[in-house]
Amino acid sequence: MLSLDALGPEWDCPLGSKDLEEEEGPGSGGSGLPPPSCFPGSWRHDVGLDCKGSPEGAEARAWTVHYYSLLQSCLQQAGLPETQDRSQVPRTGNMLLCLSPAWLTKVPAPGQPGESTLLVSKAVSFHSGGLTFLDDFVPPRRATYFLAGLGLGPGPGREAAELARDLTCPTGASAELARLLEDRLLTRRLLAQQGDVAVPATLAFTYKPPALLRGGDASPGLRLVELNGKEGQEALVKEEVGTFLHSEALGDALQVAVKLSGWRWRGRQALRLYPRAELGPVVDTVLALLEKLEEEESVLVEAVCPPARLPFPGSPSPGPELALRICAVVCRTQGDRPLLSKMVCGVGRVDRPLRHQSSLPQTLEVALAQCGLGEASQVAVVRQRVKAAAEAALAAVQALEAGLSAEQRGGRQARTDFLGVDFALTVAGRALTPVALELNGGLCLEACGALEGLWAAPRPGLAAEEAAAAPLVETMLRRSARYLMEGKQLLLLGAGGFSKKFVWEAARDYGLKVHLVDSDPNHFASQLVQTFIHFNVTEHQRDEENARVLAELVRARGLQLDGCFSYWDDCLVLTALLCQELGLPSNPPAAMHLAKQKSRTQLHLLSRHGPPWPAPSLYAVPCCPLESEADVDRAARQVPLPGVMKLEFGAGAVGVRLVEDASQCHEHFSRISRDLQVEADHPGIGLGWGNAMLLMEFIEGTEHDVDLVLFGGQLLAAFVSDNGPTRLPGFTETAACMPTGLAPEQEAQLVQAAFRCCLGCGLLDGVFNVELKLTGAGPRLIEINPRMGGFYLRDWILELYGVDLLLAAAMVACGLRPALPARPRARGHLVGVMCLVSQHLQALRSTASRETLKALHDQGLLRLNLLEEALVPGEYEEPYCSVACAGPSLAEARLRLLGLCQGLGIDGPHYPVAYFLSHFK
Repeated sequence: MLSLDALGPEWDCPLGSKDLEEEEGPGSGGSGLPPPSCFPGSWRHDVGLDCKGSPEGAEARAWTVHYYSLLQSCLQQAGLPETQDRSQVPRTGNMLLCLSPAWLTKVPAPGQPGESTLLVSKAVSFHSGGLTFLDDFVPPRRATYFLAGLGLGPGPGREAAELARDLTCPTGASAELARLLEDRLLTRRLLAQQGDVAVPATLAFTYKPPALLRGGDASPGLRLVELNGKEGQEALVKEEVGTFLHSEALGDALQVAVKLSGWRWRGRQALRLYPRAELGPVVDTVLALLEKLEEEESVLVEAVCPPARLPFPGSPSPGPELALRICAVVCRTQGDRPLLSKMVCGVGRVDRPLRHQSSLPQTLEVALAQCGLGEASQVAVVRQRVKAAAEAALAAVQALEAGLSAEQRGGRQARTDFLGVDFALTVAGRALTPVALELNGGLCLEACGALEGLWAAPRPGLAAEEAAAAPLVETMLRRSARYLMEGKQLLLLGAGGFSKKFVWEAARDYGLKVHLVDSDPNHFASQLVQTFIHFNVTEHQRDEENARVLAELVRARGLQLDGCFSYWDDCLVLTALLCQELGLPSNPPAAMHLAKQKSRTQLHLLSRHGPPWPAPSLYAVPCCPLESEADVDRAARQVPLPGVMKLEFGAGAVGVRLVEDASQCHEHFSRISRDLQVEADHPGIGLGWGNAMLLMEFIEGTEHDVDLVLFGGQLLAAFVSDNGPTRLPGFTETAACMPTGLAPEQEAQLVQAAFRCCLGCGLLDGVFNVELKLTGAGPRLIEINPRMGGFYLRDWILELYGVDLLLAAAMVACGLRPALPARPRARGHLVGVMCLVSQHLQALRSTASRETLKALHDQGLLRLNLLEEALVPGEYEEPYCSVACAGPSLAEARLRLLGLCQGLGIDGPHYPVAYFLSHFK
C-alpha cells in the first residue's frame, strides 16, 4: 500500500461571502516539494530509506523522508515503538507500507499480455503488538494486493496511479476509478438514480459531458443542461438558474452554492455561496466559471441543505446554531455486499462550513448530544438511515463499475473496495434525513482513524472498538488469497455426496485446477474437474498400499500438484498417507487415524495430563471400544450409564443412540451389527472401516460445534455455533444458531478445548470440526472431525463472517498460511432447523416442497441447504435439508424461523420446533 498523497487545499468560504477570490485550479502554488515538516517528537533519522538499484532524486527523497517522519509521529502518538531498521535481516509480514514509488517495480507478467506483476524491494512491515520494521527484500516480494494513494497533485501520487494500472494482482483503487468518484456531478446523478440516497437539489451546466452522463433517466431534483459551447450562453443560463431557484426541489434551502465539478477541481476550488433570492450574482458566477471548463467538466448550482434544528421538534437551544457533518466509511465485503464500517461526525457553527481536517472527529452519539439530541432511540434511527444510505452509495458505485471495461477501470483486477460518503443532516418531511454531499476515497477513513487515535493510550474500563479499516483489511486478505490460489493444482480425494455440490462451483470461481479421485466412475463431479481418477477409496484395510498405488498413478499422469486434501470422512486417512508418499503438506497419518477413531481419540486424550495446562485430559470423556458381544458387558461395567453408543468411524450421527442399561447396550449392538455391516448398507458413513462401536459416558449439557483453522500448530480462526436439543434416544441434529449465544468466557473455553484437543492428537494443519458439550464443569469432547464441518457450516460461516473454510483448507493443503481476521465479526445471526424425511415427508411433498423452499431462498426469506437429493425415508436417516432464517439479533432470527416453520408445516406435535429452538433465547 502506498501512502496517501498530500491533500490539496479545501478552501473555506464564510456563509455571508458573495465572492471568494482565490487562485483556482490544479497544481496552484505547488513547488513539487512536501510541506515543511512539523511533526512533534524525536526518532532516529539515520535510517536507510534508499532502495538499492532505484536511486531517488532530491524531490522524491524529500517526500520519502516526509512520509517516514509522518509514520513515526503517528506511531509515537499511539504509544507504539519506533520503526526498527532491520534491512539486513528482513522479516515477513502480510501488510507492507511503501513510502516511495522507488520501492516498487512493475515487470511484465508472463502469459498475460498488457499486465504486470508488482514487486516490492523495500517496505515497512507491521507485526503484532504494534511493532514495525524497515525491510529490504532480496529477491523482491510479489504483491498480492495493492492499495495506492492516488494523488493528483505534486508528489508520488501520480507515480502510484501508474503503478496501480493493469496489474495481475487485485487493486483496491485506480486513477481511472478515482476520477469517476471525484466527478461530483457523475456521482450525484448515480446516487439520485439509486433512489435510496438523498442528494442536494442540483442544476448542472456541462460542456461535452462524458459518455456516462449522456442519456439515461432524469432524476428528481437533478437537472443537467448540456452546452454546445462556453460562450454566448447568457440567456440560457439566466433562464435555467431562475427556474431552479424557484423550484420546489430546493425545499427549505435558503442558500445555494456554485462550484466546479470534475476530477481536476477536487479540493482545489473556491466555494461561492449566495442567498437563494439573488439571481444576478448566481448567474454571473456561473458564466465566469464556464470560461474555466474543459471537456467533461461542469458548473454546479446546488441547494445548501439547512441544518436540522435539534432537539427536533422544539425551540432552538441557546448559543450559536450548530451544524453536523457525518463521515461514513463503507467497505465491499464477501459476495460484493456493502457494509458500513464506521461513521464519525464533525460539529461546527452553521455560519462556518465544515470541512475535513477543520473539525474534530466525534462519535455520532456525542455529536448529536452536542446539538441537543441525546435520546438513544432517535440516535439509533439516524445511525440506521446513514448506514442504509452509505451502503446504497457503494452498491451504486459497484453497479457502475460492473458495466465498465477493464480499460475503463484501470485494469482487469481494479475495483473500489471502500468508499467514504459525506452527509449533511437535515430535515425532510419532518424526519431527520442524511443527505449525501460527496464521495471520497480516503478522507472519511482518515477521519475515522483520527477518532480511533483518541484511544491510543488505553484506559481501564474502555472496550477496544473495531477499527474502521477492519472490513477493508478482510477484503484485502480475501482478494489476496484468491489471487494466490488461482491456477493451483489440487488433488482431491472423495467427491462427497449431494451436500457437497458447492465445492465444484467454488473451485471454478476460485480458478482452482482440481484432479479428483473417487470410487464412483459416474459421479457428476467427474465431468467438472481437470482429471478424474477412478479408484476405490473405501477399502481402508489397504489404505497404505492404496496410497502407494495412487502415488504412482499421479506420477504416471504427470500431475504437478501444489496440494492434496479431502473433506470426506471416508478418505481422510488415505489422503494423509498419499500426501506422505508425494511429499505434500499434511498432518501425520498417525494423527489423522487417531482423530478418526472415536474411542482412540478419547482414550489418548485422557492420558494427556500436561503440561501445558489446562491439559487435554480435562476435556476427554471415559469410553470403551466394542468389537464383539463380549465387550459389551465389560464396557457397561466400566462406563457410567446412561451412555452413548456409536460407530467408531461413523458420520452424520447414523447409529448413535442413548442407552440406559446393559440390556439396551446389547440390543443396540446387535441391531447395528445386523443392519450396518458393509459400505453398501449405508454409503458414506465409514463402514469401509468396519462396524466396530464404542460406549461412552453420556454428558449433560448444551451441544456446540467449533470449526477451527490451524496452520503450523497455530490457531488462525475459530467459529462457534450452538445446537438445539437432539431427538433422543437418537442424536440427530435438530436446530442450530450462529454466532453462539454464549457468554464470551464460555465461548473462549469451547475454542480452547477444541484447539487443545486437536493439538493433543497431533493435528497441526488444516480445517477441523470439533463437537463438544458445555457442562457445568466446562467443555467435554464428543468427537473430532478432522475435516471441514459438514451440513450448513461452511455456508453459514461464509455468509456471516466472509471466511470460506473450503478455500482455507485448500490453502493449508498447498502449504500457504491463510490470512484470516483474528477477531471476525458476525454480520447478523442465523438460526436453522433440520428437516427429516421421516418427520416431514408430507410437507416436503407439498407446503415445503423443494421448489417452494428454493423460491423462498432466492427471495432472501430463508437460507436453504439441501443435504440429500431424494426423499427416501429410512431407519438410519440423515437430515434432508437445513432451513434457516437471518436476523439482526438472535431473537429476531429465531422468531422469523418459528413463524416460517409453522407456515410451511415443518413445525408440529411430533417435531416441536419451538422446543428445538428453546436453547437460543
